[in-house]
Amino acid sequence: MTAVLEKLGVSDLVRRFVGTVAQNRRLFALADMIEGFGRLVAAERGEVVAKVVSAKKLTVKQTEALSKTLKASIGSDVSIEAEVDEGLIGGLVVKVGSRMVDTSIRTKLQNLKFAMKGVG
Repeated sequence: MTAVLEKLGVSDLVRRFVGTVAQNRRLFALADMIEGFGRLVAAERGEVVAKVVSAKKLTVKQTEALSKTLKASIGSDVSIEAEVDEGLIGGLVVKVGSRMVDTSIRTKLQNLKFAMKGVG
């Protein structure tokens, strides 16, 4: 394991950390540890991470516009993690912290379906 990390050029601290995680048989949790560390670093820098799911891949222009809009709304720098889910049909699902805004067509159709069931 350490030979692989050496080839990747990682620091001694990272090599020892991964070694400790492996020794304690917690490699399955390494991805969550890295993600948590990334959140801590972002919080220290005053950045907020927004997870954005769209029906199609966002263009650079769309990502920049969304970032500016979120920055104006939240008041701090926003880093966007984009995903694609073609099942949304259209629109976006934006998660920032515990807040979520769902403007997807799939959700609108589901809400319409539930509303129609209540009428009949």
